[in-house]
Formats: sequence, structure tokens, C-alpha cells
Amino acid sequence: MEKPDKKSTTPNDEIKNIATNRKARHEYIILETYEAGLVLKGTEVKSLREGKANLKNSYAKIDKEEAVLLNMHISPYEKGNRYNQDPTRPRKLLLHKSQIKRLVGKVVEKGLTLIPLRLYFKGSYAKVELAVAVGKKLFDKRKSITEREVERALRRALKERNK
Repeated sequence: MEKPDKKSTTPNDEIKNIATNRKARHEYIILETYEAGLVLKGTEVKSLREGKANLKNSYAKIDKEEAVLLNMHISPYEKGNRYNQDPTRPRKLLLHKSQIKRLVGKVVEKGLTLIPLRLYFKGSYAKVELAVAVGKKLFDKRKSITEREVERALRRALKERNK
């Protein structure tokens, strides 16, 4: 008799996207990604369930062996009245100690940045996809734009040829 695999996906592990940082892939070269949990208050979770979050200009920082997400905007919950929190308050990220130590080494030594790529619910837990990234220079951005345009032109040409 075989034991069921603990890592198998269940209906509770369904992923529901809340917000994505679309500008991040244009502004940065992504080297690694991590999944981190978020510490939230009650009305923030309700606001996230309505999809009212913004990752623009947000970044992560490591303070005293704790990862913190800064400048992420979660709009106040409409029915939350006095229980609403500050929309851009720092939010603690839940990572393993070994992951935090690895991130400290990369951010401090190599001068890399921690940026959130997307915010989502995995089952009933709010998660953030955190990326270790390097800022692109202006010529890198131009190069990626030209590559995208060339690829788009090739797809158009193939589509017209197949008609």
C-alpha cells in the first residue's frame, strides 16, 4: 500500500492572482525567485480578496534577520471603518532563516535588489513572489524592446504566410 505524496496539489492549493508588477520585468533582470508568505491584518485580507492591491514602486528589505515588504499599497476595506490599517505600512515576509541568510549575502555583497513580482492567494494564504534582481541600464531596455518587436514581426509574417 503506497502512501500519498505530501506535496501533491489539492483543491485548497488553488492559486488566485491578486496583483502583478508588470513594470518589474521591464526595469530589472530577474535572477532568482522565492515564494514568501505575508503577515497581514484582518481588513487587509478582505481588501486583497477584492483585488485591491498595487505592487508598483514596492520593494523588500532585510532588517535584523527579518524580511520586510515596503511601499506595497493595499487599499482600505470599505466596511472596515476604524479597523483599517495604513495602506502602505511595512509588512513582514515569512521566509526560512536559510533563505533570509542567502538573500542577505546577495543583496549586501553583490548590490542586488529584492522586488515583488506578483501577489496571490495559494489556498487561503496570501503569498508574494519575490525576485532577486539587477536594475537594467537604458541600453538593456532598448535591446529588450527591439527583440520583442522583431519577435512580434516574425510571428505576424508566419501568420500571413500560413493563410
